[in-house]
Parts: sequence; C-alpha cells; structure tokens
Amino acid sequence: MHLFAPSPANVLKDRYGERYRWLLLMAVMVGTIASIIPSTSVNVAIPAMSAYFGLGQERAQWITSAFMVASTVAMLVTPWLLARFGYRATYAGALSLLIVGGVVGGLAQQFELLLFSRMAEGVAAGIIQPIPAVIILHAFMAHEQGRAGGVFGMGVVLAPALAPALGGLLVDWMGWRSTFFMVVPPCLLSLWLAWKYVPTSAPGGGTSGADSGKLDLWGLALVSAGTLSLLNALVAFHHNHTQAALLLGVAVAALTGFVLWQQHLLRTGRKPLMDLRLFSYRPFVMGCIVAFIYGTAMFGSTYLLPVFMQMGLGLSASYAGNLLLPAGLVLAITIPLVGRMADTQPTHWLVSIGMLLLAASFALMLWTGPGMALWVLAAFIIVGRIGLGFILPSLNLGALRPLNKTLIAQGSSTISFIRMLGGAIGVGLCGIVLEWRLAVQAAQPDITPLQGRITAFHESFVMLTLLCLLAFVAATQLRSPAHKPAA
Repeated sequence: MHLFAPSPANVLKDRYGERYRWLLLMAVMVGTIASIIPSTSVNVAIPAMSAYFGLGQERAQWITSAFMVASTVAMLVTPWLLARFGYRATYAGALSLLIVGGVVGGLAQQFELLLFSRMAEGVAAGIIQPIPAVIILHAFMAHEQGRAGGVFGMGVVLAPALAPALGGLLVDWMGWRSTFFMVVPPCLLSLWLAWKYVPTSAPGGGTSGADSGKLDLWGLALVSAGTLSLLNALVAFHHNHTQAALLLGVAVAALTGFVLWQQHLLRTGRKPLMDLRLFSYRPFVMGCIVAFIYGTAMFGSTYLLPVFMQMGLGLSASYAGNLLLPAGLVLAITIPLVGRMADTQPTHWLVSIGMLLLAASFALMLWTGPGMALWVLAAFIIVGRIGLGFILPSLNLGALRPLNKTLIAQGSSTISFIRMLGGAIGVGLCGIVLEWRLAVQAAQPDITPLQGRITAFHESFVMLTLLCLLAFVAATQLRSPAHKPAA
C-alpha cells in the first residue's frame, strides 16, 4: 500500500476494529512529540552554536525565534492543508519537512542555512500540532474525549521535560549538531505509523480536496508580518525604544488589516485563513483568552524560573534543570487523571482550578530566597505543574466542543495559534519586566545587589500571578450555553 493510497477512516476502522481510534491517537502522538523536540532540545545547544558561528546575543536569539514565528503562523494553514490534501498527506508531508529541517540544520556550515532549517522545523511543527485536537473530537465519543486528551497529553509533556536533558548530554558527547539529528528517529517511526493508521479523510468522514478553496495568501502575509513585527518589537525594546514602537505600530496595523481582510473574505463567500465565525461562540472566545494568557504565563515562567534559580538563588544550570524535572514528571501523571475527569466534570471548573493553582505557584515564589530548602522550591513549582495538568486536557475540550463540526479544524488551529502567540509574547514580556525591575532595584542605595535581584524576580512573579487570575475569570465562562451557530 502506497503511503498516500486512499484509506478513508471507515476503511481503517473496519480493518482494525474498535481499537483503531487509539492506534490513530498513538500515531499522531509520536509525531507531535517529534515536532516538540526541536523547540526544546536545540535551546541547550545555543551557546555552542553561538561560539561556532561567532554569534552575538541578538543573532543567537533568532535560533529560537525563527522556530517560534514559523510555528505560530503555520498553525493557521493546517485547516486548508487538511481540506486540500487530506490528513495522511498533510501529516506525512509535515513530518518529512521536519526530517529535512533536522538534517539540514545538523549539516549546516552557514548560519543562514541553520536559520532556514529552524524555519522549516517550525513550519512542520505548526502544521502538526493542531491535528491531534481535531482527531480527538472527530474520532472519539464525547464520553471518551477527556480520557483520550489525557493519554495524549501525558506522552506529549514528557517530551519537553526530557528533551533538554537528552539534548544537553548529546551536546557534551557529540557536539551541537547531534541535537538536530535527534528528531529523525521519532519522525521515521511516526511516518510508518501514519502509513498504517492515519486516514486520507477526516476521522469523522469527508474527503480531501472538497471545498478547500484557494489558500488565503494575503491573509498569510498579513498575519506573518504582524507576528514577526510584534516579536521583533519585544526584542528591540531592550535596546531601542523608538524602533520597538515603530515595529509595534506595524504589528498592530498588519494584524488589524488581517482581521478586516478575513471579514471581507467571509462576506464575499471565499475561504479565509481564520474563520471569524468561530468568535460567535462564547466558550471559544473565553477559551482563546485563557489560551493566550496561559501561553504567556507558561512560556514566560519556563524562561523565568531557570534564570531565577541561577541569578537569584545562585544554583548551577544543571541543578536548576534537575529541580524542574520532578515537576515535569508530576505533570505527566496529572494529565491522564484529569483527562478522565474531563469526561464527567464541567471543563470550565477544571480549567478554573488549574489557573488558580498556577496563580498560587507564582504567588508562592514571593516567599523564596537564598538559603531556603530546595525541596520547598521544587514543591512550589510542582503546584504550578499540577495546575497545568488541569488545564491542558480540559481547555481544548471546553473551547472546541460547542463548535459546529465543520469549524473544529479551524478552531483547533486558531486556539493553537493564539496560545503560541501568547507564549512568544510571554517570553519577551518577562524579559522586559525583569530587566526594568532589575534596573529600578539596582538604583536603590539601601539594599544589596542580591536583595535587589530577588525583589525584581518577585515583582515579575507578581505580574504572572495577576495574569493567571485574569485567565481564571475567563475560564469560569467556558461553560457552553445554548447556541445557534452563525450562518
């Protein structure tokens, strides 16, 4: 059987029986793990790459930013690709691109080629990551969706927990190039699983190529320009406020133009990149607000916590990484347990509990300082990861379940885009606020430099606490009222 030979979902279900939906979930879980690896494992090799290519801090940060920008924008293209080429071709094509990106990056002799490989990996990851939520909502019954999301989430969160540690070992043993090649084995495994289990049609039916329309290239250009300008503005804010303001203005203009263009396409009966009818569903709107703030807080804290442990508490990089590992393992255990609860309990309460726990974790950081027992710090971090465990399997279900079936693929890609955009902003925002508060505290004559650093970090954690409390308010509105879908 050829990789792209017609194998609709009903044919595969007849072939593999009732267990087929779990085999399909396993197939996309392996691919999603593969797509997450480049976003975390390569970061530990940035110092080695900077030395090899002779990079300054500004150019080095593009090793991460190129992946993040490409991934964020590509998420909006997933629904069109699924409609035009089908699930198997889209999924396998993205995995193939991920392999190409990894191999090219591992062999690159010029920095420009390395950036190209990171963009290729980002595009592939952005296409792959919205697909599992679509499959879970199409292939599983309502009473199984939480359990499926929990099983999937458990596997996926282990990747960012373990990949940096494995990447660090590979850098020490075989050099920075090995971190690019580590994506190849899981991609090859996932391609084989795709050949067996991923259907050419949607798991819920439908055929590829039907009513896909033309790709909205103008919309893609506008949202790409807006996202790129926004992230560049956050970087520029550190050294040139005028440049940052100009870039922010371009970002606002481009993203406003994007929304107006999407409205125009809907009015004229053409296919937009982002179907704005999604925002007529109140639970989806609330879910997007939660996803944006949750992305900001989660990615921001992923940046802030290791820096705090090193700059504020004086721990080594390896010690800081080891302190984060137990929290990652607790998160992997929490997700499937909460996933089962999501099949019987209101998702808005589960997400609300998660946001409160995340807020509590950041608030507890105000009691941390030099000399404290490290197990207490680890416990504070674990509280936040338990909160994430409540959010991850519940948020997509709460936001996407009320949607018309025809909008689920659009909804999954849109909420993934908003979460990633929030994450990219979160890293930049934490960096800006921390730098600002460090400068303010350094000007205080009556405190020591260490006390100033600790206070600056505490103030940054206060910001994250307030953001999580704001998301908690939105999470309480995730309940699904009676809704008549927009025409």
